[in-house]
Amino acid sequence: MIKDGWLTNARHVPSPFFDERSDATDISLLVVHNISLPPGKFGGPYIEQFFQGQLNPDEHPFFKVIHQMGVSAHCLIRRDGEVVQFVPFHARAWHAGKSSFAGRERCNDYSIGIELEGTDFVAYTEAQYVALTEVTLALMATYPQMTLPRITGHQYIAPLRKTDPGLVFDWPRFRRGLMQSGMKHRY
Repeated sequence: MIKDGWLTNARHVPSPFFDERSDATDISLLVVHNISLPPGKFGGPYIEQFFQGQLNPDEHPFFKVIHQMGVSAHCLIRRDGEVVQFVPFHARAWHAGKSSFAGRERCNDYSIGIELEGTDFVAYTEAQYVALTEVTLALMATYPQMTLPRITGHQYIAPLRKTDPGLVFDWPRFRRGLMQSGMKHRY
């Protein structure tokens, strides 16, 4: 359930990296990403610190490169299925960068970004698929323009620049989960 732009069953960790959308009624795209910090490592506080602008550059060499990037996503789904929300859905998170979907540029303006804790090469967990399905169903119920064909990966809106959620993301399994949950009419 979503109340005032926040999932009621998520842990809220507000990020400073967002701004207001020019049209909050124009939310019509879901973008699936992946992230792991340090790269290839799961667990720990680093993703939350990164999205809050609190990543210590001295804790890992890679952090020196990214600690001042100023990016966020609306939500993170950890390996155990925990959902952490950083930005309310009615606001614009800074997750997509230079991007385009169906010929329309600037996906951040009209999309919601969900990060899965993972990499392009390590299979996602069952708990992550379950949580992603639940979050997606709540989003589709709240934002009717967000239909099944308007759910995509970062790799498809920023080709040649991004590769996530990667070839290991099981799109047919995710879509089947949505369909089995009653979204058959949402094409």
